[in-house]
Amino acid sequence: MKERLKTAMLTLLVAVSLVQSYLLIYRLPGTGSAAVSSAGYVRTDEMGEQQGVEDTLYPDRMLIHMGKDRHTIFYPDSAFYKLIYARIQARDFAAFQVQRISDANWEKIAADNPGIELSFGTGLPVSLLQKTMRIAADPAFETALIDRIWIYTGSGEEKPRAFFFSAKGSEVYEAKQLDLTVQDVLQHVAFGEEWMPYTPLKKHTLYVPSKPVVLAEAVLATDSFTSDQMQRNLFADPAVTRNIHEQDGSEIYTDSKRSLQIEDKARWMTYTDPAAAPAMRADATESMLSAVDFINQHGGWNGRYRAEMAQMVDESNLGVRFQQYYGSLPILGSGTIRYGYMNLILQQGTVSFYERSLLETPEAGKQGPQYTLPGGQELINRITNIEKVHGQQVVDLYPAYTPRMNGDTLRLVPGWVVALEDGSIATFS
Repeated sequence: MKERLKTAMLTLLVAVSLVQSYLLIYRLPGTGSAAVSSAGYVRTDEMGEQQGVEDTLYPDRMLIHMGKDRHTIFYPDSAFYKLIYARIQARDFAAFQVQRISDANWEKIAADNPGIELSFGTGLPVSLLQKTMRIAADPAFETALIDRIWIYTGSGEEKPRAFFFSAKGSEVYEAKQLDLTVQDVLQHVAFGEEWMPYTPLKKHTLYVPSKPVVLAEAVLATDSFTSDQMQRNLFADPAVTRNIHEQDGSEIYTDSKRSLQIEDKARWMTYTDPAAAPAMRADATESMLSAVDFINQHGGWNGRYRAEMAQMVDESNLGVRFQQYYGSLPILGSGTIRYGYMNLILQQGTVSFYERSLLETPEAGKQGPQYTLPGGQELINRITNIEKVHGQQVVDLYPAYTPRMNGDTLRLVPGWVVALEDGSIATFS
């Protein structure tokens, strides 16, 4: 009898322990206490997704040079882009040798030689690229900011060559040791044979599709983070924050040190923390890692983003931008619809400025109407006209989505984007 009683009591204790464990791990809403991050911020709500820095480090496009001045472009999330980039990520690059960029005729190399050119926008430090590619440490290379990687095979050469271009525009680093074969490169290049052909302009610095491009609008239902959620996530003690209502309809939360401004109509938030850190030169890699960690703790990720190093505000303050993508294209919001990016400024790894949209959208929406974007000579004429109007050269061309709100529905409308010499952009479809 006693043994049965002991067994019953033990079973009951085990059951109670399991229930308690369940409640601790999967606590019901309102039953858990707020967790405080190491930075002194409160994280109470599971909001957006968590990501690692490597999830944000990838090329904005992949140029495929097929020889005989034939070219095409793969954009992120396309099948061939993902396949080729995954294979390149699995290869080793080592023994770097610095050269002057003027030592080679890159226009002729692009025209004559099969190869793959990866574009990293404004550039990434080598230490960040090492988190997504197998790049050996090298004193001659470790402080470089890389904006392009170009792998090609020349006629009659027994092995391919790989070059890492400095964003400064004057230097290029050749990886003298790489475990890619000529056949590897030719196989990757062959994926572009049946793809949309692109015509090179401006000494192969600009590429234009030879035919019109058909892209569909995306239609997404939206929800949004609330001001209460962001307040609880950004202030160590929300109970001591003051709430100020501005005449323009926005709200400001402040604890006399930090401030959070919520623009409800625009569904946009701006957070500032003016805490001063020692005036030392900012480290780009540290800033990027801190920015990703900060977003993970304070709002999370409401989609897929690509990291960009923004201009240094001064010697000790560095800007980091995360550009949102839907499918293969970036989302370029501006004006009243500031959606599609997050901006942060960091001082010695501490976030002093943070802005982002409060909108939440599903990963996949409905397909809307199709748009036929101009290509060939019509697109070249549009570019020429834009240069005449603005009095500047067009230095970049790419497709992107423009966000438009229709009630609680977000429409992503495709179009062409041209970047001008002064950094401004123009869009058209």
